[in-house]
Amino acid sequence: MKYVLPFCGTDEDAAAFEALTPEQLRLRYAHVGAWCAEHRSKIGPSNQLQAPDTATSVRFGPDGPPVVTDGPFVEGKEAIGGYAEIEVADLDEALRMAKSWPGRGTVEIRPVLTRR
Repeated sequence: MKYVLPFCGTDEDAAAFEALTPEQLRLRYAHVGAWCAEHRSKIGPSNQLQAPDTATSVRFGPDGPPVVTDGPFVEGKEAIGGYAEIEVADLDEALRMAKSWPGRGTVEIRPVLTRR
């Protein structure tokens, strides 16, 4: 089964990440790299995203043309910082992977819609 794991965090999480020393940042990336290596056979496309203030959104209202705006594409206190597509046996396996994510913040688990 395919899932996408959006890796999310709050403004406070982003500030804490920015405040890491170079050594702490190296260790954080080493832990994330080790997590990716451990689950390599299950991880497909993945990327870290630029900051939410670089986003451009297209919003659709009930009537009228779509409106293009600068800024985050979702309303809320958390922003998506990156994602990974995974292929695992079931939700339980996806949960085990998400629970071991060393990047902290929030990991959402979204099943990929499959067409039949």
